[in-house]
Amino acid sequence: MRAVVPVRDGVLPAGGTEAVAECDGRAIVIGTGTAEAAAALAAIASDVITIEAGQFAPASWASALAPHLGDEPHVVLPASPDGRDLAPRLAVLLHRDLHAGAMSVSPDHIELIRGGGLVVSDIRPTDAFVATLQPGVRGVEVSAAFASHTVAARSVRFDGSTTLPDPTVIEVMPPDAATMDLAESPRIIGGGAGLASADAFAQLTDLSIRLDASMGATRVITDRGWVGHERQIGTTGVVVSPDLYLAFGISGAVQHTSGLGQPDHIVSINTDPHCPMMQLADLAVVSDANAVLIELLDRLPIHD
Repeated sequence: MRAVVPVRDGVLPAGGTEAVAECDGRAIVIGTGTAEAAAALAAIASDVITIEAGQFAPASWASALAPHLGDEPHVVLPASPDGRDLAPRLAVLLHRDLHAGAMSVSPDHIELIRGGGLVVSDIRPTDAFVATLQPGVRGVEVSAAFASHTVAARSVRFDGSTTLPDPTVIEVMPPDAATMDLAESPRIIGGGAGLASADAFAQLTDLSIRLDASMGATRVITDRGWVGHERQIGTTGVVVSPDLYLAFGISGAVQHTSGLGQPDHIVSINTDPHCPMMQLADLAVVSDANAVLIELLDRLPIHD
């Protein structure tokens, strides 16, 4: 298998390292700043091709990639926004099936996430396919011995020619933290059963907007219908790995914490000082999450 990792200005997308690890270190890095991105993959990559292809243009990039993937029957992209845009165009050019939103990929077995994360479908793919791997579901472990490895990337030139039309980019806007995919959010405020009502989650959303964060919830909350399932964090929801995670009234059941990845910092507010989430926290606040939420809303200004 070979991973295809789209990059902008040398920055790896969400799930890029996981896609490369799923393909045993074999990758094509395409976009701008590909040499820098390839260097960032050094600890997990063994065979990397770089293609400088200019600013993101999925049709042009698919045309650049196709000649290098004809002998690669199994192609895996991260299910990042650019990966999701590029994958179907690649599948069309290569005349292959597309398996989108996979939890794991191998040549003879793919696990696909369906039903808003509530169902995992096992399939046996055809001989050749293109798949996208959900960010955060696999994780990447690097051994100390391999961490200093230097990747030897092969650079390939692309003349920009394509037979497929590309969309015209009018404007690239910054992400809205309130609506962006949880798997890609650097700051998340999560709420659990310790919050008393659906109104409390409306307040939690308000707080997340003021902190430029995304709002998430546990399964018990989405099952109650207080929050949509796309905001559910956990093994049956979205797997996240933010820089900062604020947990309001979340006890920390394993189904939830196993979907947290490895946040850089965790702040937990709960009346139970001994619950699992408080044990995981860098800062544990023993208090009623509802009262703390109201107090924070009173103290934090509203964005203009």
